[in-house]
Amino acid sequence: MLDKIFAAGVVGAGGAGFPTHVKYKTKTEVFIVNAIECEPLLRTDRYIVETFAPEIVAAALQIKEHLGASRAVIAVKEHNAGMVSALRRAVGDSGVDLYLSPSVYPAGDEQNLIFCITGRVVLTGGLPLDVGCVVSNAATVFQVHEALAGRPVTDKIITIGGAVANPMTVSAPIGTALADLLPLAGGAVGDCVTIIGGPLMGRVAESLDGEVVTKTTGGLLALPRDAAILPKKEADLAREVKMARAVCCQCSMCTQMCPRNAMGLNVQPHKVMRALAAGNCGLIGAEANGVWSCCDCGICSDYACNFGLHPSKMMQVYKGRMREQGVKPVKEVKYQPQGFENKRLPTARLMGRLDLSRYDADAPFAGSVEVQSVRIPLKMHVGGPCTPTVGVGEKVEKGQLIARPEGLGANIHASIAGTVTAVTAQMIEIRR
Repeated sequence: MLDKIFAAGVVGAGGAGFPTHVKYKTKTEVFIVNAIECEPLLRTDRYIVETFAPEIVAAALQIKEHLGASRAVIAVKEHNAGMVSALRRAVGDSGVDLYLSPSVYPAGDEQNLIFCITGRVVLTGGLPLDVGCVVSNAATVFQVHEALAGRPVTDKIITIGGAVANPMTVSAPIGTALADLLPLAGGAVGDCVTIIGGPLMGRVAESLDGEVVTKTTGGLLALPRDAAILPKKEADLAREVKMARAVCCQCSMCTQMCPRNAMGLNVQPHKVMRALAAGNCGLIGAEANGVWSCCDCGICSDYACNFGLHPSKMMQVYKGRMREQGVKPVKEVKYQPQGFENKRLPTARLMGRLDLSRYDADAPFAGSVEVQSVRIPLKMHVGGPCTPTVGVGEKVEKGQLIARPEGLGANIHASIAGTVTAVTAQMIEIRR
C-alpha cells in the first residue's frame, strides 16, 4: 500500500501537504476521514463525497486494515444531507462509523475532530498519533483509492466562488494558472481581490500572476475590496501595538471563545495582547506553550473581539519569534477540558458577522478544465523540492513521473500530455 501511495504522489489534500505514504507508515487505534469541509463557501469535499462515497469507504477500510486500527470513522456535517445520504448508503454494514457534526466552526480542525470523536486531547506540540489517531482529508482518501488502482495525482478539485457570477466546482490539472479559472465562473463581480483557499484561513492575493493550482489548493474566492473579512486578514505589528495599548480592555472574550482553550490547551490570546500593550515583544514566559497550541482558526480575530483587534495574527507573530529563538513546545494538556460544548461557534453566525452569508451559494460541479499549458511546482508538500526527471523538449503523457523527491516529499506527475518547454528549480512547464 505504501509503495503505491508513494508512487502516485499522494499528499494531504486538505492543505497540510504532508506525504501520505509517510503518515501511514505506522500503527494506530482509530482512523478518521475528515469530510467536514471546515471553511465556509467551499464545496470540494461535498462534491467528492457525494460522487465517490463508495470509493472513500472502500479506501477507508483498506487504510484501517493497513494501520491495524480497530475503528474507522468518517466525519461529516449533519446538515449536508446529500453527503450524509451518500455515505450511509456506501457504509452499509461495512463497520465504518459516521460522526455527524453540528455546523460549527472550526469543526474540521484536526484536534477538534479527534476530541469530539474520541474524547482525547492532542498534547501541545504533539501529533494525533500520540492519542492513537490518524486523520486524513476526504480528498486524500479518495486519492489513496485511485493510487491503489495505479492512478497518480494529476488533478485537483477546486471551488470557484464568492463574488462571482456563477459559483462552481471544477477539476483542474495541477499547474493550471489560477487566473484562467476565475473567468470560468463568470469572473469577479465588481472590484475584488482574490483569496486562495477558504475565506478564513486562506491567503489574500492582490494578483494571480504566477499563482497555479497545487495538490493542496482547495478554493479560489473573489471578495469585494470593502469586504468585512479582509481587514481581519491583515495585521500590521506597529498598528496592533498601538491598538492594543489604546483599546484592548482585557475582557478575555478571545480566550473564552477559543476552541483550543476549551480543550485544556491554555491558549490565551488576551494575554498575548496584554504583553503586546506592555511592550513585551519577546516571549511571554509561562504562556509560551499556549501560543504553540493556537491553530490560527481566527475566531478570536474574526468573531470574538468587539474592537476589531487581531489576536490570532499576534499569536502567529509570537510563534514565529519563538521559532527564531529556538523555543520548543512542551508536550502537555494544561487542564481538563471545560465548557467545550457551550463554546462551539455556529458557522452561520460566523458568516453573518463577516458578511459572507450572501456568498453561501451552491457551487455545482462543472466538469474538468481543459488547458493548453501548466506550470507544475516542484514543491507542493512538506519536505524539500523534487528533482526533475525530464528535460526541455521531452514529450510526456498525462500521469507520467516528471519529478521525484530526494528525501521527505512526494512524486510529481505530468497533469497534461504535451512537451516540456521549461524546467527551473521551482517548476516544470508543459505545453500541449
